[in-house]
Amino acid sequence: MEHKKIGFVGLGLIGGSIAKAVRRYYPEYEIVAFDLNKETLALATRESVIHVACTAIDDNFKNCDYIFLCAPVVSNTDCLKQMIPYLHDGLILTDVGSVKTPIHEEVARLGLSSYFIGAHPMAGSEKSGFSNSRPILIENAYFILTPSEYVAKEKVDAYSAFAESLHAIPIVLDYRTHDRVTGTISHLPHIIAASLVNFVRDTDTDDELMKHLAAGGFKDITRIASSSPTMWQHICIQNQENISRILDEYITALTRAKELLNDASGQGIYDLFDSSANYRSSMPDGSAGPIKKAFLLYCDIPDEAGAIATIATILASNGINIKNIGITHNREFEEGVLKIEFYDENAYDRAAELLKRHRYIIYGRS
Repeated sequence: MEHKKIGFVGLGLIGGSIAKAVRRYYPEYEIVAFDLNKETLALATRESVIHVACTAIDDNFKNCDYIFLCAPVVSNTDCLKQMIPYLHDGLILTDVGSVKTPIHEEVARLGLSSYFIGAHPMAGSEKSGFSNSRPILIENAYFILTPSEYVAKEKVDAYSAFAESLHAIPIVLDYRTHDRVTGTISHLPHIIAASLVNFVRDTDTDDELMKHLAAGGFKDITRIASSSPTMWQHICIQNQENISRILDEYITALTRAKELLNDASGQGIYDLFDSSANYRSSMPDGSAGPIKKAFLLYCDIPDEAGAIATIATILASNGINIKNIGITHNREFEEGVLKIEFYDENAYDRAAELLKRHRYIIYGRS
């Protein structure tokens, strides 16, 4: 079997998940890794994910076929100079950051363009760190590749095939296009969610009626406001120019909606919701994008003691783990009274079929 050597700088959630996927599908590959956290390296070694745990970026990274920079976005850019001694013609140097322009600009400044292919696996979790990494995290997730200007097509094709072999979905984009697209469909929604939550907090009644009456729908659309503030601080600063321009365009769109309301334009308001509903319904549901899916179902249950326990027992006895469960008191936009959240789509699908067989009425996520 072909032997390859892969290096990782950073073994957090994404780096650890890619390393575990490589170990699963290519057990013969040699993996070396550096991480500032010695406990992470010890755990990765103990789980036989890596062969060599490096306490520094050193000669263990010689002769790698791939080197993945999996530290925070700013740190990845800072690491580039340290990679220079380990570059060779066959190497693919890559990163996994969610903003590409700064690192591409630094790659060009350092003259590393013939080695570098940026990457952004569009996968994640509300939990971080190697201990929460999983080999299936990038499975069926878009794996965006942003090749540098002077990198060979053969390298791009090889990396694309490698990502696909890890069961991800590779897509090749210009790095500027990547930052504009993710700025709109990922970075902007996080800012909107955070701003909306803060707006409710700042305008709530003295007895916090908004907080207590907020329906599941409000919590669903603002779920991403619970993301890491440090991570999003870095992302917003790194993609500042794109996000600022996108915010201007979105504020214009909100102003148009306000004008429709001020004019009491019935047709205009109808068209606003009709066009958005049609466009959202056309979005594919088969692969992971930049914002993590919520695997939710709603279920009607009788108002009697033990009703929730019965459902929990049915699911547990069939090996289905529940991430969250609770009664939805405000049902203005939800049909089922019991809301159940699962960790993944497989558990969601199995639970829905199982509860239907037990004659529960199920309302799926949309």
